[in-house]
Amino acid sequence: MTANLTKQTQFDAIIIGGGACGLMCAVQAGFLGKRTLVLEKNDKVGAKILISGGGRCNYTNLYATHKQFISQNEHFSRSSLAQWTVDDTVTFFETYGIEGKEKTLGQLFPVSDKAKDVVNVFTLLCDDLAQEIWCDAEVTAVEQTADGFTVSLERHGKQQTLSTPKVVIASGGLPIPKMGATDFGMRTARKFGMLVTETTPALVPLTITGKDQPWYEKLSGNSVFCRVWNDRVSFEENILFTHWGLSGPAILQISSYWKPGESIYIDLLPGKDIVEMILAEREQNGKKMLLAYLSGLFTRKFADALSDYVPAEKNLASLTKTELEDISILIHEFKVKPAGTKGYDKAEVMTGGVDTNELSSKTLESKKIPGLFFGGECVDVTGWLGGYNFQWAWASGFVIAQNL
Repeated sequence: MTANLTKQTQFDAIIIGGGACGLMCAVQAGFLGKRTLVLEKNDKVGAKILISGGGRCNYTNLYATHKQFISQNEHFSRSSLAQWTVDDTVTFFETYGIEGKEKTLGQLFPVSDKAKDVVNVFTLLCDDLAQEIWCDAEVTAVEQTADGFTVSLERHGKQQTLSTPKVVIASGGLPIPKMGATDFGMRTARKFGMLVTETTPALVPLTITGKDQPWYEKLSGNSVFCRVWNDRVSFEENILFTHWGLSGPAILQISSYWKPGESIYIDLLPGKDIVEMILAEREQNGKKMLLAYLSGLFTRKFADALSDYVPAEKNLASLTKTELEDISILIHEFKVKPAGTKGYDKAEVMTGGVDTNELSSKTLESKKIPGLFFGGECVDVTGWLGGYNFQWAWASGFVIAQNL
């Protein structure tokens, strides 16, 4: 190990984390004539960008507003999202060669379907703007000094300490630890006396255990368009049955609002009334078995599974009022009580993080520690599935850059 000497840098700020927020911050700072150094612990920047959307990168959502974000302060993200809008994101990427194509529900992907194109925009711009990037650089400590901060790091087996007037913490959250995710941002906030709200895995599959688990297991691979809800929110998208529980877009969405011990509900035929449908069919073909009718609405495998809960071998004409009510509850209010989630290993993001009360909503600077900024996932702002979290990352990176 070399001696741990403090090096006076010529950078206006050091950005810790080379993800979406950190990269946008570096580029926007460069546009303003400020020099930054990005420190990334992985061997390349943008690791999470590269795997997002199955490697295609859903880089924003056309309908993003503060209403699609979870936070103890639901209004905190308003300022950042107003300073850097969805239109700004679209224009920015178009300017540098990435045309967007809308998939479902406002999700915008590069026409090329290549996440690496998004990362390349930032690495090329950083190069053009003389913004320095050090990979394989693991930051071990941030200390406050009389005229700014020192940042201690280990790189290529050597320890060094850099001084800088300002520090940006854009080091992400806890999900996907195998990609280098840590609690560094929150740990640093606590070190400086800042509050951190409790974190939980979000946009994450839900698990089913016990006597119900075999039922889900035999449906593994079946995908159904549903409405999934609890007493706070509802989502209409596909759900996916797995051998350990439930996944798919609607489940990932509701997981951010689920708390241990709670139930969620699934409407297997959103916007329809199964009883009215059965009564209409009964007038035409009363001898049809319920199982055959359900097989026309769902896959045979799924209909077979539902028959565990309803008189599937009865014909439609012989179904009683009570049985019809039971069928209605099964189809429109299917109750699920998850055992838990698949955890940070499988979560796309997390809820919680650096308490928004500790930060200026206009600048994202710490109220207690001038010159210390927090952006991206380590802050208590969590978006829905579908490009919202990237929009927050771009916006928070832009806002911080304006105030360095």
